[in-house]
Amino acid sequence: MTVYIGNLSFQAEEEDLREIFQDYGTVTNVFLPTDRDTGKKRGFAFVDMSSEDEEQQAIETLDGAEWMGRVIKVNKAKPRESRRDNRSRGASR
Repeated sequence: MTVYIGNLSFQAEEEDLREIFQDYGTVTNVFLPTDRDTGKKRGFAFVDMSSEDEEQQAIETLDGAEWMGRVIKVNKAKPRESRRDNRSRGASR
């Protein structure tokens, strides 16, 4: 069960996310993507929780909340499309 967090403060750290999401259940993983060229955070994150009930409670409570000076977007993460799928839709290299 993975939650997507968007419009995230660039100052947010993994531990900050663990702390806020553990109020809603067990956090099993936190992923803060960084730009491969600059190494800077990209302004979004993914948090894995141990159950759908915990995930849903976090989404309902935190979506639209102000956190670290920003109004965050929190929803169920969508499965990532593979790059191969994108090329087959006519995307050029």
